[in-house]
Amino acid sequence: MNELILHHYPQSPFAEKARLMLGFKGLSWRSVMIPAVMPKPDLTALTGGYRRTPVMQVGADIYCDTAMIARRLEQEKVAPALIPEGREAAAVGLAQFADQVLFQHAVAINFQPKGLAARFAGLPEQVVQGFMADRKALFEKGTANRLDSAVALSQWPALLSRLETQLQRDGDFLLGDAPCIADFAHYHALWFVGSNAAVADALAGYPAVNSWMQRMADIGHGVASELSAEEALRIAKEATPAELPSNPITSPGSFALGQAVTVSAVDYGADEVAGTLVFEGAEEIIIAREDDRVGLVHVHFPRYGYAIKAA
Repeated sequence: MNELILHHYPQSPFAEKARLMLGFKGLSWRSVMIPAVMPKPDLTALTGGYRRTPVMQVGADIYCDTAMIARRLEQEKVAPALIPEGREAAAVGLAQFADQVLFQHAVAINFQPKGLAARFAGLPEQVVQGFMADRKALFEKGTANRLDSAVALSQWPALLSRLETQLQRDGDFLLGDAPCIADFAHYHALWFVGSNAAVADALAGYPAVNSWMQRMADIGHGVASELSAEEALRIAKEATPAELPSNPITSPGSFALGQAVTVSAVDYGADEVAGTLVFEGAEEIIIAREDDRVGLVHVHFPRYGYAIKAA
């Protein structure tokens, strides 16, 4: 059985979301550290150009976006459920809101001058400039625009007060007595704010939110062990992609299986990944691609938030 391999770096908020989901499932996994900025040659050998963090690898199957990673973890271990039965729309809809709206507010709050100064304290100027150039390039394609810090700070009390009110009334977690995908999506955005001492006061005054954050942090990251990038690539090359899902849908874009396509994120980090379309489902798009370093791999994308085009 192929191991779960997470390609990530410690400071990535979305990687923290993935690490906690692995811990929630009680899973063991292998940890491959990747650069925070481009170039990422080992990662892109697997993904074909997808540059966002994290990426999960299972043999020769590569899962892009934490929404796709969550669904793969549901297949790996059914319980406890990230997407609770009967509440799929509520859980996933709340998660999408947090991953997009709440996260962009968290980024803007972190990118205030005092937030940047604290996050990059002691680093060489060229490192700081390289990071800022990389993040600027991240938004050069796609539909998302960077949110102004003043706007984010102005709107933040509305977002946090809603969470505070719900958590005071509705149980230990957002949809009841157990965490679900909505909790993990909200948590990683707030974790990003709380991990920067210069801006962490944005979380002050919300005791129910802070208690919930502690409950989430207590979940932990499961059991991780280090793996080199070279070994991860070797694992991919020696593996065969898993059997395709059995629940295809008629292509909304009239694409044919076996057709050359590109897939890219819609909002930001919208670099196109080229390959051969092998599956379209209600929630998932899979393309096959080959690389000299990894051989044949299947790259999995969520349908929502991604565009598919004829190559």
